[in-house]
Amino acid sequence: MASAAAGLSGVASRLRGVVSRLRGVAARLLRIASLLGKPGAILLALGACAMIPIPIPGRGPGPTPIADRPIDLDGACVQTEEDGFSEDARLTVRDNRVLALDWSLRVGRRGSCSFRQSDFRQTKTRPHIELVARDGSACRLMIWQEPRRITLAHVDCENRCTPGIYDQAWPVMFDPNSGRCARP
Repeated sequence: MASAAAGLSGVASRLRGVVSRLRGVAARLLRIASLLGKPGAILLALGACAMIPIPIPGRGPGPTPIADRPIDLDGACVQTEEDGFSEDARLTVRDNRVLALDWSLRVGRRGSCSFRQSDFRQTKTRPHIELVARDGSACRLMIWQEPRRITLAHVDCENRCTPGIYDQAWPVMFDPNSGRCARP
């Protein structure tokens, strides 16, 4: 279980860097494609597809399970990053029960997402906490603890965000000791 938690450790923070690097690669590929013309662009696209790993059902390892850890937190994470991404998250949890949740995040000037406890009901306490939207949408919030952080993440919650920014709306991570923003 400890190795599974270590595998999840830092995933969200590393994803931000990967997305940034992918934007640069995409821009360079578009410049190369424009220089090659239509036939060259088609060959470039086909070559890129050959490098994409395609998962085959029944093969390879499955997703790493979330470790079952007790969660108690008085969390307040308020920060703004250099790229304009900011978050203001308040989370109170006792014995894996969510007592308070208020989370807003901004993706620069492009838009925001917001989540309020009154819009959700808790459906799970173990091995992770899960809350589902009261409006019947597929939106879920998940909370889990790793050795050095407690993560609050959203799944299928596009309707709670400004259109076009959902894929850049990252989870928030709290330091389990201080309750402040966790550092990668």
